[in-house]
Amino acid sequence: MYSRRDFGKLALAGVPVALLAAKKIDSVIKGVQLGAQTYSFRALSLDGMIQAMVEVGLGDCEVYSPHIEPHVDQYFSRDDLRKWRLTVPLDQMKAARKKFDDAGIALSAYNLSFNDSFTDEEIDRGFQLSKAFGVNMITASSTLSTAPRLVKGAEKYQTIVAFHGHADVKDDNQFAKPESFAKALAMSKQFRINLDIGHFVAAGYDPIPFIQANHENITILHLKDRKKGDPVANLPWGQGDTPIKGVLQLLRDKKWPIKAFIEYEYQGKDDPVTEVKRCFQYCKEALT
Repeated sequence: MYSRRDFGKLALAGVPVALLAAKKIDSVIKGVQLGAQTYSFRALSLDGMIQAMVEVGLGDCEVYSPHIEPHVDQYFSRDDLRKWRLTVPLDQMKAARKKFDDAGIALSAYNLSFNDSFTDEEIDRGFQLSKAFGVNMITASSTLSTAPRLVKGAEKYQTIVAFHGHADVKDDNQFAKPESFAKALAMSKQFRINLDIGHFVAAGYDPIPFIQANHENITILHLKDRKKGDPVANLPWGQGDTPIKGVLQLLRDKKWPIKAFIEYEYQGKDDPVTEVKRCFQYCKEALT
């Protein structure tokens, strides 16, 4: 990354600022690509989130769709959101992508959580939006009942759909148990796993043997700390049972091309930027 002094020197030399900003932020540590699920900065606008990523020094991300889409609230309904998805110009997605490119941040996936409320037209449009955003992967907190409806779009648009897991093992429609992921993988060659190692621990499982057995089908890991069997709490890193260090070291030692993204979700004592910096430092220390 360029320092402020570097920017000044290069600008005086006539190098366009846009080209300087486009220098890629390198957050690969010991061969492991670290980054963030932008949900970590959910309280910030798109521009604020990008600025936060730059400040932390994270050069890769999975973009939480509400950073691009309007928020559903008392003024903007679920039907309004569907209409937005169906009618928004694709150039708007391209313009959003350019902001990341200009900041030197790579995009690994668009996080669009298809569920049973999506119409078939809305699902198809979701794939179109992700392609316009310049990514070939959608991560989705989806359900097993929705997954078969995604096969057509995933194969038509040659887009990976990586299913994100949660901790509710009592709901057989959720991606919580290892067999839930296996069922989805059997549906399409375009389906993969977006494993949240914190949720996986909270569901009662050990992520390390699961990653070892399924590494070829895992695209991105979400890093967070939770207690085994606790269905509720997200904890500051190091206070739970999630083997974050062990998982990162496994990726480092095996040289698997699985990305490890920070998802700041616990109730921190400081602002999100400071907390994500703390998580990033935790990762660095685990890998070095």
